[in-house]
Amino acid sequence: MLTISVYIALVAFAVAMIGIVIRAIKGPSAADRVIALDSLGISLIAVTALFSILLRTSVFLEVILLLGILAFIGTVAFSKYIEKGAIIDRDRRK
Repeated sequence: MLTISVYIALVAFAVAMIGIVIRAIKGPSAADRVIALDSLGISLIAVTALFSILLRTSVFLEVILLLGILAFIGTVAFSKYIEKGAIIDRDRRK
């Protein structure tokens, strides 16, 4: 029963990820694209966790942690770029 549920969840996440990729490509604004990329990162984490459950292994836990960190850093960097136009501020007098 758990295996069937995991397969159904994988199909649902695959369909959702197709919609997210379309939104990331065609997004009307940069903010929409940032949100789509963040959602894609979260979906990748969920798919990795589902594969970990399906394969009955804990090897993918480090991958999940790394994906979470990269998704967070990416979202913060894109958000700062949208707000100020630069990710790293070199002028510290402001």
